[in-house]
Amino acid sequence: MEKYQILQKLSPGALGVNLVVEELETETKYLIKQVECIDEHHANKALEELMPLMKLQHSNISVYHEMFIMWDNEISSLFLCLVMDYYNQVTLQNIMENKRKIKEVVDTEWMHTILSQVLDAIQYLHELNIVHRNLKPSNIIVINNSYCKLQDLSSQALMTHEAKWNVRAEEDPCQKSWMAPETLKFSFSIKSDIWSLGCIILDMATCSFLNDAEAMHLRKSIRHHPGSLKPILKTMEEKEIPGTDVYYLLLPFMLHINPSDRLSIKDVIHVTVMSNSYMTSCVALNMQRQVVPIFITDVLLEGNMANILDVMQNFSHRPEVQLRALNKLLTMPEDQLGLPWPTELVEEVITIIKQHEKVLDILLSACSLLLRVLGQALAHDSEAEIPKSSLITSFLMNALQSHPNSEGLVLVTYNVLSIISSQGQISEELEEKRLFELAQKHLERFQEDRDICLGILSLLWSLLVDVDTVNKEPLENLSVSVTWVLAFHQEDMEVTEAGCAVLWLLSLMGCIKEGQFEQVVVLLLRSIQLCPGRVLLVNNALRGLASLAKVSELVAFRTVVLEEGSSGLHLVQDIYQLYKDDPEVVENICMLLAQLASYKEILPEMMSGGIKDLVQVIRGRFTSSLELISYADEILQALEAATHPSPQEDQLEPPAMLEASKVSPLQADPLLRP
Repeated sequence: MEKYQILQKLSPGALGVNLVVEELETETKYLIKQVECIDEHHANKALEELMPLMKLQHSNISVYHEMFIMWDNEISSLFLCLVMDYYNQVTLQNIMENKRKIKEVVDTEWMHTILSQVLDAIQYLHELNIVHRNLKPSNIIVINNSYCKLQDLSSQALMTHEAKWNVRAEEDPCQKSWMAPETLKFSFSIKSDIWSLGCIILDMATCSFLNDAEAMHLRKSIRHHPGSLKPILKTMEEKEIPGTDVYYLLLPFMLHINPSDRLSIKDVIHVTVMSNSYMTSCVALNMQRQVVPIFITDVLLEGNMANILDVMQNFSHRPEVQLRALNKLLTMPEDQLGLPWPTELVEEVITIIKQHEKVLDILLSACSLLLRVLGQALAHDSEAEIPKSSLITSFLMNALQSHPNSEGLVLVTYNVLSIISSQGQISEELEEKRLFELAQKHLERFQEDRDICLGILSLLWSLLVDVDTVNKEPLENLSVSVTWVLAFHQEDMEVTEAGCAVLWLLSLMGCIKEGQFEQVVVLLLRSIQLCPGRVLLVNNALRGLASLAKVSELVAFRTVVLEEGSSGLHLVQDIYQLYKDDPEVVENICMLLAQLASYKEILPEMMSGGIKDLVQVIRGRFTSSLELISYADEILQALEAATHPSPQEDQLEPPAMLEASKVSPLQADPLLRP
């Protein structure tokens, strides 16, 4: 207690003395509850039970800031000291006492507002299997007109010490009147709190026609004579007390003698929230003034899609409601979700949640919902119409830009964009929103995350097929990042397949820089070596090699001589044997060989590598493909010319470049070593 100065000693409670104190160092006021303990064992046991309560996190529960044991020399007693927040100490009991004095009915909206917070706090405790044990109006602090907190949670050790309880309780006989019948025999459970809560509701409902003594007598009598509740309910009906229909449903089952027959807190919440008076007053008030309690949101969200959409619209400015609504939709069975959604519905949901696009959890749930809705729509019907409106695209791009470091959001957003782009041309729109620059940054930041890399590469693959860009700089920079990712994940077949497709498209557009040529060639050939069974990968890698070989003699050399003792021509022949009955693969092989044959220095390597025989076989097998025959003839003519050169042609030695090319770029560049 040395760090605190006592400012005021309040009236003692059933279990201890309350002191208003000021912390000397911070000048902050606190309330300290001093509970006298029988011995050190008793104090330590209570302390051990109460310590977990310091970790509670609920806006309507006042937690303990500190707990300690002290010895009072003056009276030779041991005390457990519990340090709590100090408010104005206006309690629900104070308010009820004032209402009784003037015989005034409690305002319905105010009552529902306070009650909703108390219910939410108790549900939170009960879900953690925590019993309040000391629930009564004097332990509900009213912070302001629409906000309250529960305080003074107790422990088994403090509430079940018979000698101590009897001494303290006799000082104020009113204290025991809130307690359930079984607790008088020191048996506490979460159903004990339900009884105390029922007494609180009864107290609020009868304050206009029962005085303090009559109210206390009623609370005590219903423990022994449950029938004494019926006349009070009848009186409430006659006096037209608001909400009497709810009290008829609730109170007999909250104030049942047998604990197992009492309602659970969820039952109380359900009956309360579903009442018309509660729905029209409390919900409206909460919409305007404060966070909507979780249990209210959950009850409101019960029902079908249309009902959930109504809740989202009515609570459009409440992020906590939007988040629970989105999560409700995410977990809703497919047959209830009403798939496929029309475009108008998708856009309506996006419009509702756009005002919360800075909230990461909402964005993540919204994008996950889009992924589920659009993905399942395509699963049902591959020709299904996918929304392509600028509203959705703008929303997804804003999501990526708002939280660029969120792995979960980045992953799901690129996957949604991939679905949308697969059904329509949105390349120009995304290019205007600087998607390629953003993709480059994400590939660099999440290079080791294969799922994110795969999502980005899949989107780029889809977009680059349609893109008609004037500014090549973003794509040139992007090609560097794609190359690094492909090198890092080369043994991942899905990433490699998407990466090869992107590199092919970038090469067609002239967006691979000359300094990257050798690196890209090695990656494409190595991809074919590692994944020869993936026909799409093989086709795209062959196309990429042909595209680069068309513009660079160095690419041609590197393709022919992959590394010391390894020939790209042998790899091409192996691929032919694997896909000799697939016209598309064979045509791409011939297209690559035709580009290689355009360089005279390469022709000797092609001749010695058996390419002439291969191409003759291909030409004889695919006589119906004009494009393929054209490539084959082009290759054969070049090889024939190299075998029988005209007298005028200089007979030159193979250039030094060919010999130099035998140094593997995998050896030269440590970043490409397998």
